[in-house]
Amino acid sequence: MTTSRFITFEGTEGVGKTTLIDNLAQVLTERKIDFIRTREPGGSLFAEELRKILINPKITMANDSELLLMFAARADHIEQTILPALNSGKWVLCDRFTDSTFAYQGFGRGHGNFQMLAKVQFLIDNFVAKMPDTTIWLDFPVLDGMQRAKNRGALDRFEQENKAFFERIYQGFVYLAQNQPERFKRIDAACDEITVLNRVLAVLNL
Repeated sequence: MTTSRFITFEGTEGVGKTTLIDNLAQVLTERKIDFIRTREPGGSLFAEELRKILINPKITMANDSELLLMFAARADHIEQTILPALNSGKWVLCDRFTDSTFAYQGFGRGHGNFQMLAKVQFLIDNFVAKMPDTTIWLDFPVLDGMQRAKNRGALDRFEQENKAFFERIYQGFVYLAQNQPERFKRIDAACDEITVLNRVLAVLNL
């Protein structure tokens, strides 16, 4: 049976995560590696309902409310989707996970607020049953990514934030790459999609 692997994909908006996951999924299919694709927030029936609230551009909420909703969605996602797949020997390809919480809710919403960062880290340390084996960070210029997101159509609640917000998020990903290099792998997303895929395949030893 294939040994399960938990792989997550991170970055600011418009960095090409969906395209990369599409291409990686094709490779895994060709190599007959059993896998599932999932995302955060979302990934289970309950979590997808919370996602609708979290990305709704018409809704405003306190930073603490956003943080706790993210973890409520994640708890269900882990129990209902991620762990069953890993326990059955499948690979899990997840579009965002706890690193996005650290970057978006920690640095983005609470940059310079050490109480917020400590709260995020506490939740990660105590309420996450499984950390990724490998995290792929697609590093892409913030302004270029924001423009890509605009070109896709209507912006969700996160995508409509300003440049300063995404620059803080970017610094969160830089922090993670510097402090967890064994897991958190930087990939230059300014390259063409085939080059990005090949670099990811090398990181994953595929």
